[in-house]
Amino acid sequence: MSLPSLPFEDSRRLTGWNLHFAATGAVLQTVGVAVATDLPDRWRAQLARARQALGWPAAATSVRSAANGLVLAFAAPVDQLLTATEVNEWALASALGAGPWARLHAPGHPAAWDEASALATLQAHAASERNPALLALHAAAQARGRNVLQDDTTLTLGSGAAARSWPLAALPAAAALEWDALSEVPIALVTGSNGKTTTTRLLAAIARGQGLHVAHTCTDGVYRDGVALASGDYSGPVGARTALLASGIDLAILETARGGLLRRGLAVQHAQVGIVTNVSDDHFGEYGIDTLEALAQAKLTIARALGAAATLVLNADDALLVAQAGQQAITARRAWFALDADAPLLRAGRARGEATCGLRAGRLVLHADGHEHDLGAAAAMPLGFGGTARYNLANIAAAALAAQALGIAPGVIAAVAQSFGATPADNPGRLQHVELGGVHVLVDYAHNPDGMRGLLEVAAGLRPARLGILLGQVGNRSDAEIRELATTVAAARPARIVLKEIASYLRGREPGAVPALLRAALLADGVAEPDLSGPVDEDAGVRQLLAWARAGDVVVLPVHGTDTRPRVGALLDALAAGGWRAGDRLPASR
Repeated sequence: MSLPSLPFEDSRRLTGWNLHFAATGAVLQTVGVAVATDLPDRWRAQLARARQALGWPAAATSVRSAANGLVLAFAAPVDQLLTATEVNEWALASALGAGPWARLHAPGHPAAWDEASALATLQAHAASERNPALLALHAAAQARGRNVLQDDTTLTLGSGAAARSWPLAALPAAAALEWDALSEVPIALVTGSNGKTTTTRLLAAIARGQGLHVAHTCTDGVYRDGVALASGDYSGPVGARTALLASGIDLAILETARGGLLRRGLAVQHAQVGIVTNVSDDHFGEYGIDTLEALAQAKLTIARALGAAATLVLNADDALLVAQAGQQAITARRAWFALDADAPLLRAGRARGEATCGLRAGRLVLHADGHEHDLGAAAAMPLGFGGTARYNLANIAAAALAAQALGIAPGVIAAVAQSFGATPADNPGRLQHVELGGVHVLVDYAHNPDGMRGLLEVAAGLRPARLGILLGQVGNRSDAEIRELATTVAAARPARIVLKEIASYLRGREPGAVPALLRAALLADGVAEPDLSGPVDEDAGVRQLLAWARAGDVVVLPVHGTDTRPRVGALLDALAAGGWRAGDRLPASR
């Protein structure tokens, strides 16, 4: 006899400030059960009984609607988060009452049908996990406005050269620490749907231009002064901890992606600057995020780490983001960027004494502390691609505001903005442009419809004789999101589309499933069958398009594989160095 399904999924710890509250806790999502209107109240009542039995103080709860149920979260002591997940599961199951899951019971887990037994089991869990020294250190650090960096085995206080770490099983007494010696570097958090990595890299370059030693994280790795400390996607808590432990740093800039925010929460409790670049439809259906409004709220989680003296940099051109920020209890000062320096929201912000940055008469203008600073002609900024990469001009404005909030001189900001992006090493994999014998090649990370639209606008500005594009998507996007990406590409009327399979990003899909969805959508949108090929892997797709290209064509290469990007960069460098022209034989693949 098969066991009934559980009434929840994705039960997990929240180890940092998160979408639901500025505290640690636990969260789960209901699945496969009818959600009665009084279920949240019954769940909260069961939570209260468990809290009382465990001696936990009253704390925040959160109920959020999702497409297929409810997301239920509650704040819990930082030293008992595994117990908190058990409490959450029991509170839901016992609140649901009769059902096929009601008799489910495994040794060591609380029984939904026997409250006395369940509470005794939870008390045993809590007793085995309790760590009073950990609780005391967190409380002492928060009272001082300090960060605690923690993983499953280690706690760290301070950052850079001043960082000290201890095993969780052998923590010092809070009163015995020399807190003044555990100094911290300023922290900037960068999030958004598109432009995070470019903005992070640019802000890091500006800070280095000021003479600072900088650690930064992004989807490509962790870097200290531009030198890789680790490679891979480090846009979550692990990357943040790695960067903050880098020796000799003066500043940490942490790309903070949606996944880490929703899975675990922020890695830090306090930061000096936060940036939200924009919000667009992406990753719907994961962690209870099904709407743009919910996604914007998730991105604004970074504001929980920003106190009254900190600065939150926001995109004034993103109406949804502006609206959601207006509904949040944000204590930080706000700074605004837009493509128009005199947009109504920017003018209103300046009237309130808020910093702004935008374009006026083709020049990027920064307003701060009652002064106006000309950062230079937008058309001359390499990231702006002659003014056609409008999304990158927005990224420059966001980085300029963050740099100003960190005390970096406007002259330094202007100098770096006018040079960053001139060489591929500045921003690898993001809007790299290579001309090969009359063929324009654009390499980018465009991974959602908004990012793709921006990239195709740049391609159109090159006035291609023909447009060729490499197209694929990771498997954890919904069918609708995958089709929308195909529709975005079809609207550009490419002469050749090579479909790719990203083997390392299947994420639950069967091989071939994503290219099949893309192909069907492209054909439905009017792309001719002979203009499609693939699916192939990313390396093969790049080579197919280069072999197809003629002088005057534009080849667009959204490359996503962590291993593929350096190989594509090396291939393009070799072709440029060898004077390759369209129609020439490509070197053998390695």
